Amino acid sequence: MKQVLRDLLRLLDLERLEINLFRGESRDIGSPQVFGGQVLGQALTAAYRTVDAARAVHSLHAYFLRRGDFNAPIVYEVDRSRDGASFTSRRVVAIQHGQQIFHMSASFQSAEDGPDHQVPVPEVAPPDALPDLASSMRLNLDAMPDQKRRYWSLERPFEFRSVETLEAGVPRPGVRHVWFRLVDQLPKDDAALRHSLLAYVSDYHLLETATLPHGLSYRTGDVTLASIDHNMWFHRPFRIDEWHLYALISPSSSGSRGLAFGRIFDRAGHLVASTAQEGLMRRREA
Repeated sequence: MKQVLRDLLRLLDLERLEINLFRGESRDIGSPQVFGGQVLGQALTAAYRTVDAARAVHSLHAYFLRRGDFNAPIVYEVDRSRDGASFTSRRVVAIQHGQQIFHMSASFQSAEDGPDHQVPVPEVAPPDALPDLASSMRLNLDAMPDQKRRYWSLERPFEFRSVETLEAGVPRPGVRHVWFRLVDQLPKDDAALRHSLLAYVSDYHLLETATLPHGLSYRTGDVTLASIDHNMWFHRPFRIDEWHLYALISPSSSGSRGLAFGRIFDRAGHLVASTAQEGLMRRREA
């Protein structure tokens, strides 16, 4: 297994401090603060540690309150809100330096059969026909500001391949399609781990979709982005170490906030999850 994946799995393997209290370390991925997907994935891991193994997460709703400091651990406190006949509800608060930096509500359900439908998968180029996004970005490292140069220089636990080619400074419709998968196979098939990993990766590229209609580019440093909330719905089983298509769309931006929605399909076209995120989006003055 590749070391970068080992590091991510270690990051999501929280230390239990008490029956409902957990501690997680942070990883510097080149961003100014703790990556939001890390906090989301760790919070979901903490919630899963208090839930019956027969139940799986079907939705989560989270708010980012303060910047996370990747030089300090994060403590996750789980409130066991309800254990019902079919559903389990949990609320998780992330604490750092004595302050709440994040909170999340999540719901878990026992497996049930019922009506089943979904929207069709978009018809786009397959991942095999597309270049690796990180490799493409590294060809332009010299033109990036220092922070972004460091961000794209670091190795990632996920591989991304963008269907569309984006050009900085050129407005385009707020629609994007990105393929992603883990860089290596998971050592075991664990539903809780797969869901936490999907929560982690779902924070990549989502809010950036709201910058496209304005010709703004996060990688060139002309816009400030910060997640305000993040929501996910898990629909069907999946394997996180296989290719998935992230179909992204931004229907609106206003009041220095951008809104984006995402749908995650597996290679066979099954809709496995949906996402929604609103975040701060401020143009940086030259």
